[in-house]
Amino acid sequence: MKLATFTEKGLTRVGVVVGEEIVDTKGILAVSDTMEGILAGGEPVQTKLWDLAESNGVRIPLTEVTLEAPVKHPSKYLAVSLNYADHIDETGQDRPDFPTFFNKQTSCIIGTGDAIHRPRVSEKLDYEGELALVIGKRCRHVPKERANEVIAGYMVANDVSVRDWQARSKTMTLGKSFDTHGPIGPWVVTSDEVGNPHELDISTWVNDELRQSSNTRHMIFNCYEMVEYLTTAMTLEPGDIVSTGTPKGVGVMMKPRGYMKPGDVVRIEIEKVGILVNPVVEEPDEGVDIAGC
Repeated sequence: MKLATFTEKGLTRVGVVVGEEIVDTKGILAVSDTMEGILAGGEPVQTKLWDLAESNGVRIPLTEVTLEAPVKHPSKYLAVSLNYADHIDETGQDRPDFPTFFNKQTSCIIGTGDAIHRPRVSEKLDYEGELALVIGKRCRHVPKERANEVIAGYMVANDVSVRDWQARSKTMTLGKSFDTHGPIGPWVVTSDEVGNPHELDISTWVNDELRQSSNTRHMIFNCYEMVEYLTTAMTLEPGDIVSTGTPKGVGVMMKPRGYMKPGDVVRIEIEKVGILVNPVVEEPDEGVDIAGC
């Protein structure tokens, strides 16, 4: 099942994607119209969603809606560095014995089709095609053998990175959290439909040039192990996002550097999950109302 957050006629809610249409859930589920609320509703709500997908409920062509970021306001957006063997090889760094997690601030989140801003303070704007998992249950101390029980599903992510700011801030948060630098989408594909998340082809194109081509089997720490590590330290909530690292082929390792620039279009495709497409533009010259802060 594919769950999408969409806007139609000025109203944003969650629907079930079936083919080239989306099944509208507005007013049918007795929960919040957000992805976080629907996931928190648990199995009873998911059963209703299945029934809706199979029924003759209200369906809207995808061409008539705007797909938003599937999870617009998660409590946490976490990511991990150096988690693909082929990416580690291209950087020349040592294979880690323990995962290095960092935060992407949730204000960076955008959806498919939205523009990535090249910030006015840097031209070192890089892509990182990644598989992201979405938590479906409030959980703590989850062993890896049961981690699949708390993962609602998966989506495509682009861990956009401003490389010089990333290098200056050892926690990496600043270089990973510029506004618009968290594209996710196009929807959440439920775990049962994806199956094994560690056998998925992942590819990234910048314009028509294939930059990344790998498979999630090359992860050092797999999705379930990451959930175990994280829930040892913290409670994860429905809608929380964990981006699972990028394979080789990032722009910073190319000669010459393959940084994204205005006019580029970056496209990331993950088998069974979907395609995330975002254009790149210069950061708009918008004023800031300091008095209103």
